Amino acid sequence: MTTESMLPATVPGDLGWNLAMVLRGYQRQLETAVEGLPGGVRCYQVLSTVIHRDLPSQQAIGAHLAIDRTVLTYLLDTMVKARLVERIPDPSDRRARKIRATTEGVSVLVRYERRVADVETSILSAMAADDARRLAGLLGALATSVHRADPTASPCEAAESLTE
Repeated sequence: MTTESMLPATVPGDLGWNLAMVLRGYQRQLETAVEGLPGGVRCYQVLSTVIHRDLPSQQAIGAHLAIDRTVLTYLLDTMVKARLVERIPDPSDRRARKIRATTEGVSVLVRYERRVADVETSILSAMAADDARRLAGLLGALATSVHRADPTASPCEAAESLTE
């Protein structure tokens, strides 16, 4: 056995560099794809979460997306003003608010989901379709595992740190 065959296929640290490069490319294309949404990428994430996850409260949305509650409040104010979502009082807790998408919000999300899907297809285009699906599934499992280990970690902060 040669020394070369005992070395790992990648160097420690390559995973971070690879993930950062993919995230940077994805983030740049995603920002272009969601142009026009008030709040950009965060608005898209909140609207998608409201529609697809049906979480019970504004607080639950913030926890799921790891968005600071003050930031989320301002973002939701903007989204309400744009008629994408509405706040519904919780009958069992008058302090809590359920966030519900409006008809306009659903229509807007459908339009922007096509754009985001195009970005994802573009990013994954260098791979065979089966590999791209497998990678998406593996990244989903890895992200869930990392999120469970540190539920307060913010993917937004990670993305923002790439530009610093």
